[in-house]
Amino acid sequence: MNIVQTIILAVIEGITEFLPVSSTGHMILASSFMGIASDPFVKLFTIAIQLGAILSVVVLYFKRFFRTFNFYLKLLVAFIPAAVFGVLFSKKIDALLESPKTVAVSLVVGGVILLFVDQWFANPTVDEEEEISYMTAFKIGFFQCLAMIPGTSRSGASIVGGMYLKLSRKAAAEFSFFLAVPTMFAATGKKLLDFYKEGNTISHDEMNLLIIGNVIAFVVALLAIKTFIGYLEKNGFRMFGWYRIVAGLIIIGLMYSGHNLQTI
Repeated sequence: MNIVQTIILAVIEGITEFLPVSSTGHMILASSFMGIASDPFVKLFTIAIQLGAILSVVVLYFKRFFRTFNFYLKLLVAFIPAAVFGVLFSKKIDALLESPKTVAVSLVVGGVILLFVDQWFANPTVDEEEEISYMTAFKIGFFQCLAMIPGTSRSGASIVGGMYLKLSRKAAAEFSFFLAVPTMFAATGKKLLDFYKEGNTISHDEMNLLIIGNVIAFVVALLAIKTFIGYLEKNGFRMFGWYRIVAGLIIIGLMYSGHNLQTI
């Protein structure tokens, strides 16, 4: 993995982490196109640089993280389902992370849902994080677990789940951002632990790539979050639905026309 590939993946992560288009799916496809997806360090990199993007949430919503103890309890409750499912199905999840076909199908299915989600959940009753109950937070956590299928989108699944549970688009998106903090810290920690358990090590050059990747993902994500929230409030999810459908169909078309996108 070289510096150009690092920059490409980091920019993709920063742009897509908080959009309902699946950052992991996009990085799997990008690394597949670049022929580096099967490298153990690359698999670690695509998870670890999500920390940089997630830290942008802490910076942008700094005051929100120092409001009430209930805020942290809600995040903990919402995080529990992902923690349990992540431990129970980690090997299956790792296998799915090596399948561009899974990403493509998930993009299309998720895209169809996003075309109609604004109509389905047009009458929200919860506009602020303070109004979210612990049970609602717990249920959103289960929706987030759907993102363990590559191409589903962690933010997309949790936002749609929040809207299903009567949150406004803005409230659902912001809670999804907050929930990303403990979720991605845990995912990165587990990936690092598994990486070392398998006998791998991180060289000095690879550590530099991780630092560069996180910094770039952080800066790009800062811009992406503000842009996404503004767009979402005005326009909804329809554009993202069409994007997912077109991207997924293009990938499927490439695979069935003989292009080898498989990473294993």
